[in-house]
Amino acid sequence: MSDTATTTTELTEVEQKSLGEIAHPSLPEGSSIYGSTKVFPDYQAEDGETYFTLVHGIAHESSVSFVAVLQATRALRKGFEAAIYFYGPGSLNCLATRGFPTVGNSAFPGEHNINNQLKTFIAEGGKVYCCRFGLSLHGAREEDLIEGVIPTHPLDVQDAIIHYARKGAIINSTYQL
Repeated sequence: MSDTATTTTELTEVEQKSLGEIAHPSLPEGSSIYGSTKVFPDYQAEDGETYFTLVHGIAHESSVSFVAVLQATRALRKGFEAAIYFYGPGSLNCLATRGFPTVGNSAFPGEHNINNQLKTFIAEGGKVYCCRFGLSLHGAREEDLIEGVIPTHPLDVQDAIIHYARKGAIINSTYQL
């Protein structure tokens, strides 16, 4: 057998019939199947407005954490002073030590999405806070935080909410078990 041998899968008559009933793909790549009308105005921050996000969700366990970071980044780009506070299991999103088989290597596409987006958020002027207690619950070390992430005391979670509420911040609280 040669190195370039290919495998041909034999299909039954019924399997071939099933495949032929509907053309695949039914629309070519690039086809639009959704409208593009934006219903709400594209709000921009007014002077001094703040956007504060709380994240209590684990990276890669759902899209909650990543979407929260994307929303905070969008708010930052709209001119809001923006901050994200990771607590509980959400603290794991802030680890720079993600990767397999070594730190920095992606074992699957998107493994470093959270890391890369947090680095972008910080580089563009956003603040990222991470609860030390949340880290300790999972055996994560403070020295493993992404550069620029600000470690916080467990009692800071409530006071951060009060701080940003008193500033009149839009508060986006995400939660995932």
